[in-house]
Amino acid sequence: MTKPKHQQIQAELLARIQNGTYPEGSVIPKELDLADSFQVSRPTVRQAIEALVNAGYLERKRRVGTRVRQTKLAQEFTHVIRNFDSEMAQNGVIAKTAVLYFHEEAANEEVQQALKLDADAKVYKLLRLRFADDQPVVLVTTYLTRAGLDDFDQIDFTKASLYEELAKRDCAITHVERKLEVMSADETTASLLNVDTGAPIFYFHTYGQTKDHQSLEYSIAKYRGDNNYFTISLDR
Repeated sequence: MTKPKHQQIQAELLARIQNGTYPEGSVIPKELDLADSFQVSRPTVRQAIEALVNAGYLERKRRVGTRVRQTKLAQEFTHVIRNFDSEMAQNGVIAKTAVLYFHEEAANEEVQQALKLDADAKVYKLLRLRFADDQPVVLVTTYLTRAGLDDFDQIDFTKASLYEELAKRDCAITHVERKLEVMSADETTASLLNVDTGAPIFYFHTYGQTKDHQSLEYSIAKYRGDNNYFTISLDR
């Protein structure tokens, strides 16, 4: 029995996604153009596209169109202390980092509490936007105590690993606690991560300590909700 037209079109569009005709992240042709190409009505095309949206192959983006949904990236840092480049390598993608801000500044009250600092303490503030295959994945703001890190402002963190540089100075992070919230992206975060304002964001607070239980790192990481998932390993 011949399949209905919308199922035939659905199968053809899926084949184009899987063979790379429509690569991940690309915008597929408009409904009107597809209707003309397949010589069917626009509602028939819309039905085929909707089925692929529901199946997770396509997504509709306001002011952009319908695009091929990207494969989600597995993030295992909920139970493993690992740098971002290693996480991305495990996913088979190329990591890149843009440093948006890196300066010494006075610690605000939140940072003082997180790092157990005095009211007049200074910290390094490092703001990084991190990419996987040129797609923004996470916006990370990191605060570090100054003790033993006097030369840190000379390091190029577009290339260097924060955790590796800390380890070189006998300040390796050996224990972390993380708190997860799900929040809506504000306008600035949405713009940097290339998502809609109000889109869901995984919002992690990380508290890092050295082997002698000294608080050294406080980070706030904002992960896109549409292209990340997190694995959690538990033992009984």
